[in-house]
Amino acid sequence: MSNQYQSDVRDIRREYPQREYAHMGFGEAGNSHGGNGQYHRTKESYSSQPPSAPPMEQHITTVQHVGFTDALIAQKPSPWTKTMFKLYFFLTVAFLNSCINGYDGSVMSGINAMTYYQKYFHVSSTGQQTGIVFSAYTIGNIVGSFFCGPFTDWWGRRWGMFIGASIIILGTCIQAPSTSIEMFIGGRFVLGFGVATCATAGPSYVAEMAHPAWRGTLTGLYNSFWFVGGIPATWVAFGTEGIKSDLSWRLPVWFQAIASGLVLLGCLFCPETPRWLVSHDRHEEAIRVMAKYHGEGDRNSPIVLLTYREMIEEIATEGSDKRWWDYKDLVNTKQAWWRILCVVGMAFFGQWSGNGAVSYFMPILLQTIGIDDPKTQLFYNAILNVISFVMATVGARFTDRLGRRPVLLIGTSLFVLWWTLITVLTALYGREASDDNLIVSKAGARAAIAFIYVFGITYSFAFTPLQALYPVECLAYESRAKGMGMYNLFVNFAAFFNTYAIPVVFDRLKWRFYFIYIAWDTFETVFIYFFFVETKGRTLEEINEIFEAPYPKKKSVQKHIVVITDRGILDKGLEDC
Repeated sequence: MSNQYQSDVRDIRREYPQREYAHMGFGEAGNSHGGNGQYHRTKESYSSQPPSAPPMEQHITTVQHVGFTDALIAQKPSPWTKTMFKLYFFLTVAFLNSCINGYDGSVMSGINAMTYYQKYFHVSSTGQQTGIVFSAYTIGNIVGSFFCGPFTDWWGRRWGMFIGASIIILGTCIQAPSTSIEMFIGGRFVLGFGVATCATAGPSYVAEMAHPAWRGTLTGLYNSFWFVGGIPATWVAFGTEGIKSDLSWRLPVWFQAIASGLVLLGCLFCPETPRWLVSHDRHEEAIRVMAKYHGEGDRNSPIVLLTYREMIEEIATEGSDKRWWDYKDLVNTKQAWWRILCVVGMAFFGQWSGNGAVSYFMPILLQTIGIDDPKTQLFYNAILNVISFVMATVGARFTDRLGRRPVLLIGTSLFVLWWTLITVLTALYGREASDDNLIVSKAGARAAIAFIYVFGITYSFAFTPLQALYPVECLAYESRAKGMGMYNLFVNFAAFFNTYAIPVVFDRLKWRFYFIYIAWDTFETVFIYFFFVETKGRTLEEINEIFEAPYPKKKSVQKHIVVITDRGILDKGLEDC
């Protein structure tokens, strides 16, 4: 950045470089055009007092980044304006990509148990063919991970969502009217391919389009919408099971096109993200979008000036995002390796913290503590999903309030505690130990169920909002789309293990399998503490400063001590770590 921070108290009100475009509303007319303009600096003052008047101190605090904080204080953005609600509409269109993932990833479990489905395709609820049906979706997702990045880079974030939704609708049109198991499997593959594109373009659009003041909350809400698709999928399959025809399984499949169709239509009204426009040398369009949705129509608002300057400094018009085959930016430098370490870590931690057992094998977990009735199991699972959605929504807000690292560290530490208690209770009062004292066993079983719920609630609060937010923030613009494709790839690898390896190991070890989660969650906590960076309180471009440091984690947790005055911010230097 242009300001050098010194330990003595001095006024560092932001100096915003301004494009010399008269038609853009930035300063004096100049002779520059396109993306090659010259810069000049003007001292901004947000105070109505004369410069000679001493600043009146209001309070002292610590901030992650002084320039960004100063811009927020100067502009004082409101989340309740008419323009902001328009922005929320565009972001909701992107949220529906997560809804698609939630529905598609959940509905097949219900269809698989339907009698008419099994009779039509001559399959059972288990077996080789059923395994292929389920794995086709995952394989399509894995293959799609290598195409979703170029799609999103070439045509933009919003058209990336459009392409993904179109592919999902195509997969639905193959799958729903299927007359053979091969056709059904083919539709599942196409569906998974499309979901990979949506899972890359959707979070990228939200993070780049969201107002910088609430990027954490808004991008955190993206993954919370998984439940908006997942919860209805469970009940749609439950409701259509009573239809005495093939419509019982075809109808839930057709419903897969609802959210995809809404994304398809909604994308036509969404603006492209400013960062994609800047990267393609379309500066005027980028400024118009930022001014309208981040500056309430003011091209010279502090946040617009700050973010625009950082974009043109950090985003290259000839970067690797213009070359579909070029993935080297993900691994060609030390900072790139640190970024990918955080991204891959989030992919595996988000799937292997114990949520795989709770999500996929809740009935088995309930059986180990003596609950066998399918309706009771469905009820417990449905209630947990509703609570998880509420907690994920609450957790999205706390990613900005507490920060990314504290939320993850508190979450993983609690995972260790919850799995320890679940293991002890299941060992003492589970099925293997339930014959001696039935009353005590029932009480212990209820306690075990309670802590399974507590784990699910903690996971939803700490991890669900950050699964889309954190990897998007850790990736630089040029490698963001391809990096999110790789993130999706590793998520599928981890989920594949959950689906196909856990049942085998669980069948042999029973409740003793939980010891693996205790050890793994302990490892997660240590890894996050030493390697995960804090991204709160910075614009996406300012996060690049963190990874350029010799030890990014240390750089990310450093805070500036500042004095908030009526004339701006006074910097007192870095806080002692």
